[in-house]
Amino acid sequence: MKAEINLITIWTNDIDKMKSFYNVVLGFNIKNDLGNYVEFENSGVRFAICMREVMYDYSKEYEKNVFGQVFELAFPCENPSDVDKSFKKLIAMGATPIYEPQDMHWSQRTALFADPDGNIHEIFAEIK
Repeated sequence: MKAEINLITIWTNDIDKMKSFYNVVLGFNIKNDLGNYVEFENSGVRFAICMREVMYDYSKEYEKNVFGQVFELAFPCENPSDVDKSFKKLIAMGATPIYEPQDMHWSQRTALFADPDGNIHEIFAEIK
């Protein structure tokens, strides 16, 4: 095995809501839609969402209710003012606001929002 991530898949129980969010709100174009699995166009790592039930035959662990934040996706912005503009746009389009844009001590402007399943994600830009 190589120490390299090739695909990130978000498991969900509501593929239609999540597909719409990642396509319409975040702007990912759909590369492949199999109904219960949707892969988006993305440079670098492949990115997809999939119904949890697809994995039920492989492991009963997928049938358990998920608790807590288990991952975060971070999306870069062009500059610090783009963080503010992007955050406002995401919230207006249906993202759940979690943390308003703030200048962080690690030299980034950062904001947090959630998708329809409650997964919290970040937008950021370097402060120069």
